[in-house]
Amino acid sequence: MTTDEREAEMTVRVLVTGGGGPAGVVLAREVARAGLVPVVGDADPQGAGLHLGYESVPLPAAREAGFARRLLAAAVHRECAAVLVTVGEELEQLAGREREFTDQGIAAWFPGERTVTACLDKWAFAGAIAGIPAPGTALGGPGALPGPWIVKPRRGRGSRDVHAVHDPADFPTLLRRVPEPIVQTLLPGREFTADCLIGRDGTVHAAVPRWRTQVRGGIATRGTTFADPRVDELVERLTGALGLTGLVNVQGFLAADGPARVVEVNPRCSGGLPISLAAGADLVGQYLRLLLGGAADPAALRYEPGVTTVRSFTEHRVHGFGPDVRVAEGG
Repeated sequence: MTTDEREAEMTVRVLVTGGGGPAGVVLAREVARAGLVPVVGDADPQGAGLHLGYESVPLPAAREAGFARRLLAAAVHRECAAVLVTVGEELEQLAGREREFTDQGIAAWFPGERTVTACLDKWAFAGAIAGIPAPGTALGGPGALPGPWIVKPRRGRGSRDVHAVHDPADFPTLLRRVPEPIVQTLLPGREFTADCLIGRDGTVHAAVPRWRTQVRGGIATRGTTFADPRVDELVERLTGALGLTGLVNVQGFLAADGPARVVEVNPRCSGGLPISLAAGADLVGQYLRLLLGGAADPAALRYEPGVTTVRSFTEHRVHGFGPDVRVAEGG
């Protein structure tokens, strides 16, 4: 790369949403590591990612009126070449709207509407993956499902309102407490997440599984990478059934015998992504190459099984209330 090419690359701005969450923070850091300029956005002006020394921009909440239009305006206002979305609820508003961004010269890669609906609605998900190993699922109550069970919201993320049930007598209370509850059979085995990079044509470029050794608030804070062909097979089948593309993560259980079983799929990158990055898989860098019109490098996506990471926490002093929220309107 010539000096001019390197200098040109260093001026490429990439808007990263969800800067107040772990996924947004790690993507911003990886964008910078790739030699690009991260512009971190979030609806919370105190979001951690807006105070890490990068450019920042306030964004509306995903369910505010005109979210997609206002995100596009913010990207245009900050002269961004691409946008990376890390929040599932934002993808609901953006699915099928890539053209609006590319017409403005902003590279975007949003999953299709069918994919987003199937992944964010756990009852729809159960129907979309019929035939793929997964827990039995019932809507509103256990029905004839064998126990023990898990009760969780039909829509939701992280570990909020998720409860294990071993005594059927607990159902009446939990079913009133959990919004739009679904019930699943609790699966045996160890829980894992696979961080995946899938091309627009459905090619699985990488699937890096890791044990969820420690989980806090639904985010893996300690984990170890491993390799198992049963996970690879599961990811391939889910890609076909759901139309997965881009950076996604698959969560499931793996027992000593039998297939890998899926619990849920998120059509976005995970907050535990640093574990896979530490194992050597350049998932974000290669995603950026695909997003900006290049080809993925298979060698850069190889990873080392048996790599363990733990999460630490750092405090950042915040001055005032962050950027002026009017910037997100784009003038």
